[in-house]
Amino acid sequence: MVWVCTLLRKYAGILVLLVFAVSMQPVAAMAQGDPRKVRLIAPQTLIDTGVLGFMLPRFSLKTQVRVELVDTGATAEVALGSTGQPVMAGQGVVWHLELITPDHTGAQRFADWLTSEVGRRTLAAFAPGGTQMFQVPEQAAAQVEVVAWEGDAGLGYDLSKIHCGRCHAVDEGGRINSIGSTPSFYVLRSLADWEQRFQAFYALNPHPAFTQVAEVTPPFDETRPSPIVPVEITLDELENILAYVAVLSPADLGAPLEHK
Repeated sequence: MVWVCTLLRKYAGILVLLVFAVSMQPVAAMAQGDPRKVRLIAPQTLIDTGVLGFMLPRFSLKTQVRVELVDTGATAEVALGSTGQPVMAGQGVVWHLELITPDHTGAQRFADWLTSEVGRRTLAAFAPGGTQMFQVPEQAAAQVEVVAWEGDAGLGYDLSKIHCGRCHAVDEGGRINSIGSTPSFYVLRSLADWEQRFQAFYALNPHPAFTQVAEVTPPFDETRPSPIVPVEITLDELENILAYVAVLSPADLGAPLEHK
């Protein structure tokens, strides 16, 4: 019986440790917070520009992590302000990103995305009225690496033919069917800012009159419906189109014009 009691005491200790470890897991999870929800503090002046309303849905769509704007002084995992890593510059101000809770998975994903090439391209694409409002700060731009678009170029080609082929030549075979006054994808690809043009195409005339991007553009005014069959796409589909355009050979437009 002695050896039985000894064995029971031994395994009783192990059982207590297991119960303690299991009971502590929810506590640890609560300490870190919901990894799919990030609370962000941002100055009202930055919010009023509309840049966060432009960028946050794109981040959430790609990562399934929702970012909620909260008031200054509220509990938050990340903040945009005057301290931390410089991430955007505009209107004479450099905005910095501060990780308040560095071990929060969602907050880290947001920081990684915002400082990635994709995040920086998204920032550059914010151009209400066709005017770019923000850019990557010079000290951060030096660290940017060239990264290929993550979309599916094959799907992008199919989507380009469906949505863009009615006006633009999206491949060699489409040149005879496109509208002559609209540039082909090859011509657009030769422009230095082609990525920004494609990312924000729906804000550049004449596209706003007939384009709807899910969770981005407002519905058409009932008194001014689309004059043609609307172009209805998602941000994922737009990224596929960008992946396709990225592999096209730019058109040779000859030497740049010289003014004398």
